[in-house]
Amino acid sequence: MNERIAHFATRLYPHSWRTRYGEEFEALLMAEPGSFLALVNVVRSALRERFIPTHPCDETQFIPSFGLIVKKPSAVIPMAMSLAALGVVIGQIAVAGVARQADEGAAAHSWQLLMAMQMPVLLFFAVKWLPKAPRQTLCVIALQAIAAVAAMAPVFLLKW
Repeated sequence: MNERIAHFATRLYPHSWRTRYGEEFEALLMAEPGSFLALVNVVRSALRERFIPTHPCDETQFIPSFGLIVKKPSAVIPMAMSLAALGVVIGQIAVAGVARQADEGAAAHSWQLLMAMQMPVLLFFAVKWLPKAPRQTLCVIALQAIAAVAAMAPVFLLKW
């Protein structure tokens, strides 16, 4: 591969990765015959390494990525509960229609429980991950908020 292209491809990787593997990787790229498919694979791998690192390069200064944090159970459970609450609302609309019910039934109570019970899990997630990786944690909390708003929107728009 051309020296300039190999240097450019190596620069696509995160700084911590380049510090550890950069020189060796660049030498490997220059030793191989360059092909478009090889360059595409390097670019894909570099992007993946930026978002979902394979392992920490320095154990003492490891900052978890967004992809790593969003897969944690304490991040997934609140989003799943919000989506389940949305499913309850959609199911109720499919069964009974959009007319307001005389009294609250099982669907309304299920929705309320799902929305309320995600708060302790969300609080646990925030307390655990905000000090370690604030920017990534705030992005996950924003996703959780979007899921919660999606579950609340039909209830408030239909004035149930």
